[in-house]
Amino acid sequence: MTRGTSEFRLTDLLWTRPETAPRATLLLAHGAGAAMDSAFMTRLAEALAAEAIAVARFEFPYMAERRSTGRRRPPPKAETLVDAYRAAIEAVRAEAGSAAPLLIGGKSMGGRVAVMAAGPDVTDAVAGVVVFGYPFHPPADETNPRVAPLAAVGRPTLVLQGERDEFGDRAEVESYALGDAVTVTFVEDGSHDFGPRGSSPATLKGNIRFAAAETAAFAARLAGAPRAGAADSAARPADAAATTPPPAAPPPTEPCP
Repeated sequence: MTRGTSEFRLTDLLWTRPETAPRATLLLAHGAGAAMDSAFMTRLAEALAAEAIAVARFEFPYMAERRSTGRRRPPPKAETLVDAYRAAIEAVRAEAGSAAPLLIGGKSMGGRVAVMAAGPDVTDAVAGVVVFGYPFHPPADETNPRVAPLAAVGRPTLVLQGERDEFGDRAEVESYALGDAVTVTFVEDGSHDFGPRGSSPATLKGNIRFAAAETAAFAARLAGAPRAGAADSAARPADAAATTPPPAAPPPTEPCP
């Protein structure tokens, strides 16, 4: 199902909720080539719910069209998706209310759009931004890093970046001048999807849980409160979170810039 406006169509929100009262709500956008219910997005949403963060996923209009028609087309430029993201902010506010702080963010391109959407004219209800793998540059092309949105973001922003991310690895990212509001936390031996090499002591499951725990700590700092119960929530299996299944989507074919 979709909600319509005169400018675009937005999929209904896909909620993954914690078993207890949430410490925060996170609006989570997908990357360029994978839908909101991809394996990575589902694992991440479940890990975040295990940290008492309610997650609302949504799809940009081009992905919603792909889901409904099966036709594939390249994603539009990130800046053209800002209005759709801001409409999703209003949708999640209407459903979640104001009991818990609202974070916005996304995977790769979705996180980049979230940073762009977090400008001074967005609602004050947005407490901060979380990006899971920021696409600083296309793979193997470091000539024009996309740091301007981060340098200009006006809200506290957490970037969780794989140390080996082909869209910006640790050495590259540490050389960039980012805004004072931006904190970058590196995921051990992680690729763009946080996966480590086979020889690494890190695991994909552990890296996703680490990213979720760092997000919960970020939310707690923004709220000015300690992370009560974090140890219990981290120990709870991620698959304990309840997710309402969306309609089936075609498998992704494009990379996730």
